[in-house]
Amino acid sequence: METSEFSGVSGGVDVREVPWDDADAVALRAGQRAEIAQTYGTDDSEPGAPPSAADIAVFLVAYGPDGAALGCGGLRRLGSGTGEVKRMYVAPGARGTGVAAAILRGLEDRARHSGWRALRLETGDRQHAAVRFYTRSGYARIPNFGPYAQSPDSLCFERTL
Repeated sequence: METSEFSGVSGGVDVREVPWDDADAVALRAGQRAEIAQTYGTDDSEPGAPPSAADIAVFLVAYGPDGAALGCGGLRRLGSGTGEVKRMYVAPGARGTGVAAAILRGLEDRARHSGWRALRLETGDRQHAAVRFYTRSGYARIPNFGPYAQSPDSLCFERTL
């Protein structure tokens, strides 16, 4: 597996930049989408265009000491020095272990390196653990933006880097 200059170990978790179509990245995103579908009762809960290789600037996967893929997250460029966190996900067995924080730190570092000044994100109103995590991580609630502006199930957040 190819790693990039943005690879790093944090708390026993190795966070690596991988291509969008990397097998571990694809499997983790499938797990994320299945969980969202179960939570909201629909396979189509994505307001706006889903992320793709064409619009994701960086995609990270976190690996445990045994090499197992534990979580992922990506960045989409929004313009004007702002990016959007997309497809943050941690496998259920790895939750509460610092994996999400390691991924988010990696994304924030990569965004800073790219000259971005802020990150935004959207999560659903039924994803209470995600809301707590982002709030604890310094993200503040903002009005819904872009494709989420008219989405009643969306909660949007932003953090200045």
